[in-house]
Amino acid sequence: MNIPLIFYITGWILNIEAILMAPSAVVSLVYGESCLPLLGAIALCLAVGIPLVLKKPVNRQFSIKEGYITVAMAWIVMSIAGMLPFLFAGAITNPFNAFFETVSGFTTTGASILHDVESMPKGLLFWRSMTHWIGGMGILVFLISIIPMVGGSKMNLMKAESSGPYVTRIMPTAKESASMLYKIYIGMTAVMIALLLAGGMPVFDSLTITFGTAGTGGFGVLNSSCASYTTYQQIVITVFMIIFSVNFNVYFYMINRKFKDAFSVEEARWYIVIIAAATAITAFSIRGSFSSFGKAVQQAAFQVASVISTTGYSTTDFGKWPALACSVLVLLMIIGGCSGSTGGGVKICRLIVEVKQLGRELMSYLYPGSIRQIRLDGKKLDTSIIRSINVFVGAYALIFMISVIIISIDGYDFTTNFTAVAATLSNIGPGLGSVGPADNFDLYSNLSKMVLSFDMLAGRLEIFPILLFFTPKAWKRF
Repeated sequence: MNIPLIFYITGWILNIEAILMAPSAVVSLVYGESCLPLLGAIALCLAVGIPLVLKKPVNRQFSIKEGYITVAMAWIVMSIAGMLPFLFAGAITNPFNAFFETVSGFTTTGASILHDVESMPKGLLFWRSMTHWIGGMGILVFLISIIPMVGGSKMNLMKAESSGPYVTRIMPTAKESASMLYKIYIGMTAVMIALLLAGGMPVFDSLTITFGTAGTGGFGVLNSSCASYTTYQQIVITVFMIIFSVNFNVYFYMINRKFKDAFSVEEARWYIVIIAAATAITAFSIRGSFSSFGKAVQQAAFQVASVISTTGYSTTDFGKWPALACSVLVLLMIIGGCSGSTGGGVKICRLIVEVKQLGRELMSYLYPGSIRQIRLDGKKLDTSIIRSINVFVGAYALIFMISVIIISIDGYDFTTNFTAVAATLSNIGPGLGSVGPADNFDLYSNLSKMVLSFDMLAGRLEIFPILLFFTPKAWKRF
């Protein structure tokens, strides 16, 4: 285990987090608020982070195991440091609540324990939304482009933090791939901010809502989430929730004018079809709740995009919609967005592979002697990838069941508990029942909040890194 390099990278995480808190301190000054809570958190991060990076480790090579453990440790440390401004300001006094809120931010979940977000200082609201943008692409992906390593170490870190069953380079090296991903991410963020500003949305709202959309997070700055915004603004948010939850490889192909490759990405095609079908079914189900069918379609599209992209914004209390619409949304919670995007959930590509495996199994009964290979985007999938997908689905289901059982100790109804776990493990935000869009997660005990925080981290890091982090044998030196 390369302990010196793990702590070296953790030091960089804290230093970069301190730098990223600075804009929030500026926002506090702009609105005439005290910036001392943020400055105190910045100082503490630097006090720990700077000493950790002063001595560069001699061995700068990582195995995949070390990459997974480093990523899990970095996200836990990042969340602990990120909750300090809320505690220092007294905006959230319970450390378990502060940790839950911050983990929810960095994992781009959007589940909240706050009852009145509008009463919170603007600087803290800005930092709260900023955690979404930081967590969306992943801070370690950024570090890959600036920290020198050897061998396949950078790719091992990238695999551990990026979403999906496998990660490919879109450029010759992991460093160039990470840089390109961030350029695309920043570019699309800037475009959305410009469109919201053009639609008359206030600057503060435009920035924070974009941060939440880009990271597919869902922290709103109004108690009504996105219900108070205009139809134009809601449509812009809808479109970008979908855009940010599509595999970023598609945009790389488009930038390089490889349009045939872009449109041949099977996962993206399935994703659009599922969104269209879910929107049509939901709109039909809720058509009587709105003044026109067109408005029903617009509202259905917003909620479908919000749930399947795992963003979690809302324009209405969809928990009160008919059973058909709610059932569709719960299924979308589990499915989630595309691999290689900022979206959460099981991911569309895993759904595709599972469906193809089912088809292959059925064909084996009809044609026992036949040999059928599973392909994605026309390429044969390695058996190790298929095995990893099967294990992931099994682990996801196991964590899901155990989490539901543990939080049920608090005594809430099944719908509330089931969707609370679905919303956190899939990094969505609101669920149904007592954790619906009009409510929050403050009702749960500290134990349940820690279980749900674990679920959020497991969901964002694709389960294996966080499980490996808590496996004692993984920390042994070999």
